[in-house]
Amino acid sequence: MKAYIIYENEDWMPPLRSALDAADVPYEEWFVDDGHFDVTGAPPEGVFLNRMSASSHTRGHGPAVEHTRQLIAWLERHGRRVVNGSHAFELEISKVQQHAALEQAGLRTPATRAVAGGPEALLAAAQDVPTPFVTKHNRGGKGLGVQLFRTHEAFEEAVRAGDIPTPPAHITLLQQFVEAAEPFITRCEFVDGEFLYAITSDTSDGFELCPADACRTDEDRCAVDGDDSLFALREDVPAALIDRYRAFLNREQIDIAGIEFIEDTEGQIWTYDINGTTNYSPEVEDEHDLSGMAAVADLLKRELEAAATGEGIPS
Repeated sequence: MKAYIIYENEDWMPPLRSALDAADVPYEEWFVDDGHFDVTGAPPEGVFLNRMSASSHTRGHGPAVEHTRQLIAWLERHGRRVVNGSHAFELEISKVQQHAALEQAGLRTPATRAVAGGPEALLAAAQDVPTPFVTKHNRGGKGLGVQLFRTHEAFEEAVRAGDIPTPPAHITLLQQFVEAAEPFITRCEFVDGEFLYAITSDTSDGFELCPADACRTDEDRCAVDGDDSLFALREDVPAALIDRYRAFLNREQIDIAGIEFIEDTEGQIWTYDINGTTNYSPEVEDEHDLSGMAAVADLLKRELEAAATGEGIPS
């Protein structure tokens, strides 16, 4: 019996492969974009890790998300254990659903409006949205589509100029902009209900904040070499917030996630994003002897042992 890794981004795989090899976890990779599977047949025995990214369309993998949705549904119908399964994945690919779940859990989130349609729909929706606000893709990833508007006039100018790109799932969000007390956001990493660590991400130069090494520009790497990284370990996240996040992930059946929040000038915490295909900052991990992927590999090892002894989901 082995683990099966569902993915579409080759650049994000090396750290996971290294961790799986180090933990002696048998695995097979399933690259998912186009392709096929036998709906009337049974999937192989094993444990499946969903690493499909909401930003797959930016790498030319347009069919990947919908293919993965159907693939996971098939796996779960056959009783296979999917780490970050169908419910977690629906949250991963919809910030609307994320915000609804966070609100239901009593976590403070920015006011958000979902807009379907072109320029006139965007302008109509923005009429009673207080400024400043940001635009976002409902299914984005990496901070794609995030633009800040401090006036309605600036927003209308951008809309008329065609500067608001159409998201892959055709839903644009207009979201309250939270003025941070300091120019950074905080991301809390969890695996299997356990808090691993938190990092800060510098937002001084924008919102595309993927911490994986493969996402980094040459300029970012120069900053790291110069000891001025965009990412840093944070050790003062309130324990009560960590407990609330842990309870939230358990309730929402999310096995692996990075949860992001902002603290405003009044000290209030606003939670705004959940990343199921979380990546880890190599410079932060190397400096502090941490490994998110090692925790993922350990989770898969435990799940394989449970499946082999019949303690996991029955197949």
